[in-house]
Amino acid sequence: MTTPLRPDFLWGASTAPHQIEGNNLNSDWWAREAMMPGMEPSGDACDSYHRFREDMQLLAEAGCNSYRFGIEWARIEPRPGQFSNAELAHYRRMIDTALELGLTPVVTLQHFTVPIWFAQAGGWMADEALDHWKRFVTRACDILDGVEWVVTINEPNMLAMMTMMADAMRSGAVTEWASPTVDGEAQRERIAANLPTPKPEYGHRFTEFHHAAREILRARTSVKVGWSIANPALEAAPEHADKLREVRYAQEDLYLAASAGDDFVGVQSYSAQQVDAGGIVPHPDHPDNTQTGAAYRPDSLGISLRHVWATTGLPCLVTENGIPTLDDARRIAYTREALRGLAQAAADGVDVRGYLHWSLLDNFEWGHWEPKFGLIAVDRETFVRTPKPSLAWLGALAQAGGAGLLDA
Repeated sequence: MTTPLRPDFLWGASTAPHQIEGNNLNSDWWAREAMMPGMEPSGDACDSYHRFREDMQLLAEAGCNSYRFGIEWARIEPRPGQFSNAELAHYRRMIDTALELGLTPVVTLQHFTVPIWFAQAGGWMADEALDHWKRFVTRACDILDGVEWVVTINEPNMLAMMTMMADAMRSGAVTEWASPTVDGEAQRERIAANLPTPKPEYGHRFTEFHHAAREILRARTSVKVGWSIANPALEAAPEHADKLREVRYAQEDLYLAASAGDDFVGVQSYSAQQVDAGGIVPHPDHPDNTQTGAAYRPDSLGISLRHVWATTGLPCLVTENGIPTLDDARRIAYTREALRGLAQAAADGVDVRGYLHWSLLDNFEWGHWEPKFGLIAVDRETFVRTPKPSLAWLGALAQAGGAGLLDA
């Protein structure tokens, strides 16, 4: 059996610090969880702050060779200009542990959360925000020796939506927070209203932050630099082609254009959606819909990879792809089909460098715990890790280099 994938292809899984570490006391999300009615707290999360070695060992022992994780700005700089050497050392230990276990670390500098002082000072749109960000990135470079891949900002298009929401809440225009991974009817309402299409000025603002980080990282390290973009795999009938271009620009292509000059693009795909004359069409009710109410569309990954490649011409690293489900056999079926689309894209010439599944663990999903994305189950009382069959399946496929994905 042959494979179209590179010999150095990255196989693994992804996490985000706030979703797994626990007790991220100095972050804006920790404060938000205490204030927002109906929002579940992250609390101890998966206690991965203390159990990161165990998590990495399970991934490596399964046969994978890469792990994407984040470093938490709110821990590293708990007050403006005050850096914690202990926290920097903690994240350096994580990098060293990954390297020791044969896992290529993919390090994310910003995954939705910021220090509470940064949020209280006006957040990303404040006049001094860029200077604060550059100071953090500069200090983070001190611990990146031996790291090959760095994601500056996770899903800036989603972060733009969330920033718009936070700004609206500060002004009193919005009184209820909407999670980006809500379920059922709430998901349809989110798409229709609660998390609107990000305004271009927010996208251009995050472009400034990304380019500033890229400049610092290139001056101080030897890493490959990119950012990870939420790729919605938008589709439309021919009569809605103009609307598709309009919506796709605001949702995705503005951010892909800002990737010009990067070393790679992080591709993050879960489902696909239609666009009609009114914009994005909510996911229709269907028995196959996932726990978050999204359509079951494993083909979205192939669609997204082809669009990113055609738009940017940059190497693609799949930094997130997965399905929220309680049925692990369904997770395997989804992932197999998604990877088949990836392999076919690679066979057709798309430069794909790796596949990092979301998520390594069943974790906190931005306001609630119900969606289960993980390859590993976590008991929230004892923190006992229980690998699911999907982890062994992915590891075996990694060891085979993806062989057989395109077999009939």
